Amino acid sequence: MTDYKEEQNNEIEALESIYPEEFEIIDIEPRHKFRITVKSEGSDPYDEIQTLPATIILNFEYTPTYPDEPPVMEVTAVENIEEEELDDLRTKLNEQCEENLGMVMVFTLVSYSLEWLTTHMEGIALSTKEELDRKKKEQEEIDRKKFEGTRVTVETFLAWKAKFDTEMQALRSEKDREDEKNKKPTGRELFMKDVTLNESDLSFLGEGEGEVTVDESLFQDLDDLDLEDEDDEDYVPGADDDISD
Repeated sequence: MTDYKEEQNNEIEALESIYPEEFEIIDIEPRHKFRITVKSEGSDPYDEIQTLPATIILNFEYTPTYPDEPPVMEVTAVENIEEEELDDLRTKLNEQCEENLGMVMVFTLVSYSLEWLTTHMEGIALSTKEELDRKKKEQEEIDRKKFEGTRVTVETFLAWKAKFDTEMQALRSEKDREDEKNKKPTGRELFMKDVTLNESDLSFLGEGEGEVTVDESLFQDLDDLDLEDEDDEDYVPGADDDISD
């Protein structure tokens, strides 16, 4: 006949020796109730993937016929892990209990929990790193596209060239209008302007009471005048006559 109480006491002594700091007895009677703190190690500061340490507590209470039946067990989150994340661990621990019926199993359950916790936290760290790497690559791609600009094809170049030519033609037309507006009159233009004024004055005088006699011989030699001074911006009509006098 199995002495369950003795087996349970022997396991308690072994657990106290294996986990001197993590093991804590909560009650002894009618049966042992205790808890063991399980903590995964974080990564080294120089590791490429940074893993946070996580802590959980396994609460146990022996049943009258343990280990022929599983202990009462509860898993509690303490640090860097959420309760819902432990659902998978709880399921796996129940499976471990079924596989180890008939043998003391607390050490096995604690070891499995530590392995699961370490793997779980490493997976989170890896996923975090992959997400950061993905965002980094996306940003690098955005920066690369900004640096390269729009790739030029024959079609895009021709479209740009047509737009450029249209804009340049508009600028040239505007400049021509401004130049025409600001252009100084040539010597010929100034001379012809004086002739027009003279004719206007004569017409005005002709309408008066007195009769005006015009000596037409004064205008007979106009065709022989040298009008090349029209290109001289400083040319002033009548200036040569003043000098000759």
